[in-house]
Formats: sequence, C-alpha cells, structure tokens
Amino acid sequence: MSDSTADTPTSNAQAYSVSELAFALKRTLEDAYGFVRLRGELSKVTHHASGHVYLTLKDDKAALDGVVWKGSVRGLSVRPEQGLEVIVTGRITTFPAGSRYQIVIETMEAAGVGALLAQLERLKAKLAAEGLFEAGRKQRLPSMPAVVGVITSPTGAVIRDILHRIRDRWPCRVIVWPVVVQGDAAAGQVAAAVRGFNAMTPDGPIPRPDILIVARGGGSVEDLWAFNDEALARTVAESTIPLISAVGHETDTTLIDFVSDRRAPTPTAAAEMATPVLSELKALVSDYDRRLNQCGGRAVESRRERLTALSRGLPRPADILALAGQRLDFAASHLTLGLRRNVDLQARRLTQVAAPLRPAMLQRRTEQLGERLNAVNLRFNGTIGRRFDTESTRLEAIGKLLQTLNPKRPPRPGFVLLTRADGSLAQRGADLAAGEAVKLMFEDMTREAVIDGDSVPRATAPPAPKPVAKKPTAPPAGQGDLF
Repeated sequence: MSDSTADTPTSNAQAYSVSELAFALKRTLEDAYGFVRLRGELSKVTHHASGHVYLTLKDDKAALDGVVWKGSVRGLSVRPEQGLEVIVTGRITTFPAGSRYQIVIETMEAAGVGALLAQLERLKAKLAAEGLFEAGRKQRLPSMPAVVGVITSPTGAVIRDILHRIRDRWPCRVIVWPVVVQGDAAAGQVAAAVRGFNAMTPDGPIPRPDILIVARGGGSVEDLWAFNDEALARTVAESTIPLISAVGHETDTTLIDFVSDRRAPTPTAAAEMATPVLSELKALVSDYDRRLNQCGGRAVESRRERLTALSRGLPRPADILALAGQRLDFAASHLTLGLRRNVDLQARRLTQVAAPLRPAMLQRRTEQLGERLNAVNLRFNGTIGRRFDTESTRLEAIGKLLQTLNPKRPPRPGFVLLTRADGSLAQRGADLAAGEAVKLMFEDMTREAVIDGDSVPRATAPPAPKPVAKKPTAPPAGQGDLF
C-alpha cells in the first residue's frame, strides 16, 4: 500500500538546487526592477569600515534593506543619518546568502526642507557635544588689522560692499580669495580657502591676513546649504586666524556661524566688526593725550602740596647737624691724645728692642767679613792674574803669525804680489796666458801689466794634498786654554 501512494504525478518534476532558485529570483528582480525611485526614512544606518553604507528604508507599513557601495558614497548629496527622510534611486536585487531582497542605492537627496533641517539639527548636536561651539575656544578679533582676508564670490554686491566699507573706516590691505558660494563645490572651495590663508607666512610674498571674513548674500535654505557642511565647519573651527562668518541675512543661520569666532548679520556688518574707524581712533588718542596731560599736572601738583605739608614736620637742618658736629668734635679731641699715647708706646718698644744692639758687635762682624774678602782677593789675583798674562802672550803670538800669513798684506821691499783680472793670486807662471792682464802690487803702489810671449799651455795643477790633522799640542803645564 505504501508503494502505490509514492507514485504521484509530481514525482517527475525537475528539482532545483537552492542556489539555482536563489540566483533565478535575483535575475528576475533585477530585470523587472532595474531602476526604481523610492522615498522613505532612513534607519539602522551603518558606516562600515570598508567604506560601504548599510541602511534600511522604511515607512509606516514596510521596510526595505539597502546598501550604498563605497564608490557611490562620495557622490551622495546628503550624508546618510538615522531618521533622515530621503529620496533614493537604485536597483532591486537579492542577497542570496540571506534569502532577502534589497536596493542598491546610487543617488540620495533629502526629501524636503524639513528633512534638511532635521539633519542640520542632528549635526549641530554632534558638533556641540564635541565642544566646537564653546565660547572659551573662540579667538579675540584683532583691534587694528593690517591685512584682511575675504573669502567670497569675486562678482556681486557682497565684495563691493565689504571693500567700500573697509576703505571708509580703516584703509588697509584686503586680499580676496575667490570661491563659488552655492552648489556642491562651494563647501570644498571655501574650506580650501580657509586652509590656504592659514598656511601663509607673515614674511611671504603675500602677507598672512590678521582676520578672515567668509561672506555671502542671502538666499533660501537650499542656496545656503553648502555652509552647513560638516567638513567646512571643522575647517573653520581649526583656523588659527580669527574668522567672522557673514553668510546670508540677519535671520539666516548656517553651521559655520556657530563654529566661527564671530557671527555678523550681514557682510557689511562683518567689515565693521573687522576694522575700527580711523577718525574715531585719532579722536580717542587726542582725548587720551589731553586727559594724560591733565592727570599728570594734577598728580605733580598734588605731590608738591603733600611734600610741602610733610616738610613742616621735619626738624631744621642745623638742628640735625648740630648733634653730629658735637660728636665729631669729641672724637677729634680724643684722637690727638690717642696718637700721642701710641707714639710713646712705640718709642718704648723701640728702646727695648734696640737695647741689646751695640756698635762693637756690628764692627766685629764687619771686620770678619773684610778679612774673608781679602783672602779671596789674594787667591783670585794670584791664580787668575798668572792665567791672564799667559793667555795674553799667546794671543799676541798668534796675531803676529796671522799677519805674516795674510796674502793681501802689502809686500815687503823687493817683493811683488801678482793678481789676475778676477782678483785671484797667480802662484805659478804656467797659470798665466799670453796677453792676459794682471796687476802688480808693490809696497807703495799697484801697477797693471800684460803677459807677453807665446802662450804656454797651462799645466794641470796637481790636486792639493789633503790637510793632515795635527795633533793638538798639549798646553804647558800650569797654563790654561784661552779658547
């Protein structure tokens, strides 16, 4: 009986695998809903570390999972946040591993002004919790700026109003950084301008501004929405140069108004906040100068009167000096007596010290030293005198020998000294050539002559014998060496 019930008509149908059915459904949904536009509220928003954003779109009756791939996140006009009402476009697909369908979001925009304001309020609360709105972190504006930097559109009435107001109040240098003030690129350009001004150096080719003004005319919430950008607000908060926000009219409020150092209701008011009035400063300085002179005069007069009043209570100078003069006279009278006593005391001490001293003692000492000196003189005269006589005789003999051997001394009668043209002595006749000029030096004069006769070949002079070192002669006994 069990075998008959198993054979049913459906037993021959094709069996799908789970993955085949899942991917078939995926293709069917993607073909049927390749492009959809949905409106809903965001919930369960998760910004994954990979850069993808996972979220859920819901209304009062249903919910749909969604994903924004990393490459599409940067192109979104709004940042996905919990509770934001948006309009998205994308395609429906399935996630086979979880048996659920989802929408792959390609574009996202706020669903209306209410949603934009709600998003702005959430961003304001976030930045306020980080302390970016605290009054303690805001910088003071410089009282007299030399350079003012303006970040705004180069065309339009805003920049003209600012330049005109600054020129009337405080003529100074104004540097304009042109940017677009509306649209998707506005926030990035304004943030780049703020960073660019902060990167300047005071001694660079373009001076660093002392104060910045971010300005734009009025407009709708959508027109001013670029100034509610979170990245721009953080850049303004990090600026080291004091910054004034002047975006829109007095009733318009943007996110950078809360993080800037000062908010101005209009661009013209921002120019007035940034600069003083030169004429008012001149008048103020003149008033300070007048008040300073008056106060100085009153102070001098007051101190003169006080000095006069205090001087009445002081004693006369003569009375002050009288006591000191009396003390000086008393000390002087005692000084003379003290000097006399000191002289007498020193005289007694000198007498006591000189008492043992006698002239006979000094005379005996002098005689002893004289006898020793005479003995030394006798020994010196005996030995040194003999040595001196001996050496004098020896030196005289050497001098006579030196004079005898001097080749240039005048010759004796009957002798002639023959010299050649170069001044050298001619020792042999063979050294002279015929016709050679020579000089003959006699005892009384010098004559010139020329060698006659045939040329005689000069004999080669034999090499001079090497001098034989003589043994030093021992000095006579008892006689010292002069050298």
